[in-house]
Amino acid sequence: MIALILASGAIGFVGLVIFRTLTYPNKQIKPSAGQSFDTSFIQENEDRLVSNLQQVVRFNTTSRERGDMNYEEILKVHQFIQQAFPTIHSSPLVKREVINQYSLLYTVEGSEPSLKPYILCAHMDVVPVEEDSWDVPPFEGRLVDGFIYGRGTLDDKHSLLGILEALEFLLQRGEKPVRPIILAFGHDEEVEGRDGAKEIAAVLKDRGIQAEFLIDEGLTVTDGLVPGMSNLVALVGVAEKGYLNLELSVDSAPTGHASMPPKETNIGILSQAVSRLETNPFPSMFGKGPERAMFEFLGAEIIFPLKMVIANFWLFSPIFEWIMSRKPSTNAFLRTTTALTVFKGGIKRNVLPPSATANINFRIHPAQTVQDVIDYVKKVVNDDRIKLKTIAAHEPSHISPYSESSLGFKSIAQCVKQVFPGASVSPSVLIANTDTKWYPDITANRYRFFPVVTDASDINRIHGHNERISIGHYLEMVQFYYLLMKHADNHS
Repeated sequence: MIALILASGAIGFVGLVIFRTLTYPNKQIKPSAGQSFDTSFIQENEDRLVSNLQQVVRFNTTSRERGDMNYEEILKVHQFIQQAFPTIHSSPLVKREVINQYSLLYTVEGSEPSLKPYILCAHMDVVPVEEDSWDVPPFEGRLVDGFIYGRGTLDDKHSLLGILEALEFLLQRGEKPVRPIILAFGHDEEVEGRDGAKEIAAVLKDRGIQAEFLIDEGLTVTDGLVPGMSNLVALVGVAEKGYLNLELSVDSAPTGHASMPPKETNIGILSQAVSRLETNPFPSMFGKGPERAMFEFLGAEIIFPLKMVIANFWLFSPIFEWIMSRKPSTNAFLRTTTALTVFKGGIKRNVLPPSATANINFRIHPAQTVQDVIDYVKKVVNDDRIKLKTIAAHEPSHISPYSESSLGFKSIAQCVKQVFPGASVSPSVLIANTDTKWYPDITANRYRFFPVVTDASDINRIHGHNERISIGHYLEMVQFYYLLMKHADNHS
């Protein structure tokens, strides 16, 4: 009798798992009904679009440190933009402003000024290059086998030009926006944006601007990068991690000649503290940020074994978290990460070290705070001899809404469905940082998304060698931004 009860329970349990899998709802936002906009004119202007992107890549707008940039090249970008987009700069609907000498702010009047504007962001600067490691010159904009090569083609001059091209087309065609548009182009994002985007945000705040949503650089339309998905997957960053650079130091152990060492040296004390931090990672935050929703949005379209797991996270979540924790690339989605980046100690081979210091970089999960990280470090280290000093810190962003009722997320999703047919859209976490961190007072709806297809071969090109974008993918970006301007109006 007991065996029969147990067998019935097991069958019922398995049946529940299978039922939930087979009836798992599709959470994808549906393509907009009756909103198909003709964008053939973009392909017809391919030569001009390619030439403009090539030209802006030729300006060496490298940022090295705050205040150490090629400012003259930034000003050349300003001049080029004015020449390349005559309709924008002659339109009575458009107001152009230079912020803090080098950043650009455009305000486009809408036919319904009572509607909240939306903000499209990009930046003009790029990271340094090692020219000897490139197959082609990084600031030539050379066209090779259908690809435009050059620093900035994936970060972030393709967005800068793509947004401007879309607005130029919109105005050329006599299509006045319904909703006001703000274009915010910083000049120093690669060195934290304190003189660019931060200043733009301050200007908007002073004017009392509250935006409906904001889109900046971020995640992409991935090809073959999401396990279990055979189609394209557009990952939209609805949050980004914060960071904390923390210095740990110790100078409590006696110094002197190495021939008479104490039981512990300063290097040994600090080594043990760092080892405890590395062997005691932060707990998983799975389900407390958007990382769980990322998979739930894909659950109805993913291959069967994974679909069963996603449909039954109530059961399989611990196993799923364990699997994700095994790879650094997926572990970073789950938790605050700990990276020992610098360790210094000792002055001479036969002298006991008078001190030792270590620098640790923490990338903070959206469900935690800078103070949470500091408290955890103190708890794990558990040694009053270790001094903590905050070198730099920024709180993680809040989580922007990603339901169908959110105009920003819905507009992104529906544009993706039109530009990349068959693609899935999912919210996600950006583990890097962007200029969106400067706009929390302007809008609660901040999205980090590049409308460009990337595969495994593209990942190392961003901030790496031989950065490039295909002509086809760049035209898709322009198409996306043009459609976004149409969709934002139609959801007014």
